[in-house]
Amino acid sequence: MIRTIVFIAAMLAMSGIAGAQGLPADILNSPALSAPVEGSVASWIIRTFGLLTVLSVAPGILIMVTSFPRFVIAFAILRSGMGLATTPSNMIMVSLALFMTFYVMAPTFDRAWQDGINPLLQNQINETEAMTRISEPFREFMLANTRDKDLQLFIDIAREKGQTVVTGDRVDLRAVVPAFMISEIRRGFEIGFLIMLPFLVIDLVVATITMAMGMMMLPPTSISLPFKILFFVLIDGWNLLVGSLVRSFT
Repeated sequence: MIRTIVFIAAMLAMSGIAGAQGLPADILNSPALSAPVEGSVASWIIRTFGLLTVLSVAPGILIMVTSFPRFVIAFAILRSGMGLATTPSNMIMVSLALFMTFYVMAPTFDRAWQDGINPLLQNQINETEAMTRISEPFREFMLANTRDKDLQLFIDIAREKGQTVVTGDRVDLRAVVPAFMISEIRRGFEIGFLIMLPFLVIDLVVATITMAMGMMMLPPTSISLPFKILFFVLIDGWNLLVGSLVRSFT
């Protein structure tokens, strides 16, 4: 995260210097910067536009190629199972899921930085090679956590349309990313089902007792809610859930 902020600050500083000089071509054609932009103002503009585009779609990329969806789905089902409408708030759940994502994806981020971004900033590789090196750690992570059935689905669909997404042993990202996403959604619902079971049992027990006592007008959920919260706290539910979610990734 710090490296990303430094990288963005460096780009903004470069644009500020160019504006102060009033002649971007002189700055960009200097020996220090001629290699990354190849002496072209148009190239610099295209790269800056590409950077802004990547930053604008960064939240979507975070959702598509990381562990974030599984965490959010599990937390949302947990809140629904406990019968809490707004507690914990969406901000708390999303923030927790976000930091858990950074924790799980830290090795992948480090590899992408060391293999792709850092050499690009040092002008050791070009943009095309950098994109390949940056995407490779994410490809390996997604393939390790994608069901073969889901991946084969998109490979078969591409084959039916006359497209090729497999080159040797390498699967194109356009097939890997959607396969990974539906695999994550499926696993999130599987985990959510296991989370819901004990709360469902508590609801059934409370509903049976209230019906047997003739309390027809009293909503069973209003009685079961404190018991579900107490149950979740006594078993140290947050520790168990977060630990299980983090360990579920390979």
